[in-house]
Amino acid sequence: MAQVFCSIGTVLGKANGNNYRLLERYANQIKCDGFEFMMCSSWQDKVGDIVDFVRRINLNVPIYHCRKHIGENIGYGGEDGFSEAFHEFESNCKMAHLLGAEKVVLHLWSGRVSDQHFENNIAAYPRLKEIADANQVDLLIENVVCNAGNPMDRLSELAEIYPDIHFVFDTKMAEFHGQLELLYDSKYEWLWKEGYIRHYHVNDYCGGILDWANLKTLPIGYG
Repeated sequence: MAQVFCSIGTVLGKANGNNYRLLERYANQIKCDGFEFMMCSSWQDKVGDIVDFVRRINLNVPIYHCRKHIGENIGYGGEDGFSEAFHEFESNCKMAHLLGAEKVVLHLWSGRVSDQHFENNIAAYPRLKEIADANQVDLLIENVVCNAGNPMDRLSELAEIYPDIHFVFDTKMAEFHGQLELLYDSKYEWLWKEGYIRHYHVNDYCGGILDWANLKTLPIGYG
């Protein structure tokens, strides 16, 4: 049976200083089966406090979203880029496990470099999978927007090289490239028929194809 999870980003943001303690006040007002925990940059030195807090309020966290710039470091590559990315990903996976998450979402490519050096992103995957497995979480690669190729081609390329890979499908990311309907195309139905997609991000988009000025998350119905 499908379950509906809510991102904690619906409660927390710049407007309230990403004050995670607000979850105690608002989380029980949201009807869902659990929450997707999105790691915020300003929380790096508060991991222990956050884990204790989430456990205390009994927040159900089946999904954990890693910091987005991990994929950017991978894209730039080099010894320093890979080392920093792997170190932070391991930290994220450990936190996810402590929060009780079963899956971690990762932007394998991100930022300005995006997928311009996709050979780096491909090369990094085995080590990332190894780290995730060691922390007992399922690694899910998201169909993040691209500035060199396109998400469907990138997912296909990854699946061809790594047949055991798992994905998360984001509706906004897909529509940004005009690829949302491709999910139902016979060429790509293997993504869901064969169980590659393990999680969906359902949100809206109000812009045209590659309309960078309008690339922002919107509630369903506002696109």
